[in-house]
Amino acid sequence: MELEVRHLRVLCAIADTGSLHKAARELGMSQPSLSTQLRRIEQLLDCRLFIRDGTGSRPTPLGHVVVSRARPLVAELAAIVTQTRAAAARAAGGPRLRIGATASRAVPGWLRRLRARMPSVEPSLQMAASANALLRQVAEGRLDLAFVHEVEGSPLSVPSGLCVRILMQREPQFVTMAADHPAAARREVRLADLAQDRWMVDATVDGEWDGVYRVLRAAGIEPDVLHGDYLTAYFQAAIGEVVTVSQPTALPPRSDLVIRPLHGDPIGVRLLLVARTADELDTGFPSLEWAYWEAARQAPVYQEWLTRRAAGRPAHALRTVGAR
Repeated sequence: MELEVRHLRVLCAIADTGSLHKAARELGMSQPSLSTQLRRIEQLLDCRLFIRDGTGSRPTPLGHVVVSRARPLVAELAAIVTQTRAAAARAAGGPRLRIGATASRAVPGWLRRLRARMPSVEPSLQMAASANALLRQVAEGRLDLAFVHEVEGSPLSVPSGLCVRILMQREPQFVTMAADHPAAARREVRLADLAQDRWMVDATVDGEWDGVYRVLRAAGIEPDVLHGDYLTAYFQAAIGEVVTVSQPTALPPRSDLVIRPLHGDPIGVRLLLVARTADELDTGFPSLEWAYWEAARQAPVYQEWLTRRAAGRPAHALRTVGAR
């Protein structure tokens, strides 16, 4: 086995995140696979590079030396890849707009609006659960724009050099539950109303599991949080087995489910559009903003939430969709 660039990326990711679990999510691989790679790298170099304990992973003195040498190599290779792909795209002819996004009801309207504004440009779309993976693809030149959400308390690893524009500084997260849940009749649900419920969260969504767990613990609830994708979560919620987090723009996917705000809005995310240049942000942001508020208007529960909170706030803070 010889040391390869992918091994250097592994070392940098572990050093940057301070955690094998977080580094694995950022790299789009399982934690056991990452642990195996790290062991092989350490065996190849015949030294221990990271100290792993209950608080995470931190470089040893030798690890600091290796990571400091690895960073410029990884950055230089990323620059070569970005420049090569950009040149290939220019040579292929025809404008392209490569978009990545985490799940959002705003995405279809965003693409529709982009096509209407720029008929000569055909946007392509890549959906992913991991916001960090999408950000990395923007930095590497594989995507032009990424629309992602950042869970409060779990900041994303935004690669240096990227431009960021905030769509929503803090979007509240709602809860989906069975229509016959005792709390479903309330306009807003308190976390205490859900103290006996199990929560199901998609652990592949960066920061989501940690965010829900942290909020429940802060409310004095010893949470039972299960891992599962959101299609499974909706099915389990419909039969009363779990409750799950929902974006406020979401609509109940079936008639036996309801979506409700959480009292005090304890769970929040920040919505971001990320690109390599400000010009690329200018290309995508107006259509995204329009599409988001269009989706908000179509979600009755969110629209009511916005209306109730509009009093006393500046007009730009809680805007509604108008003709553009």
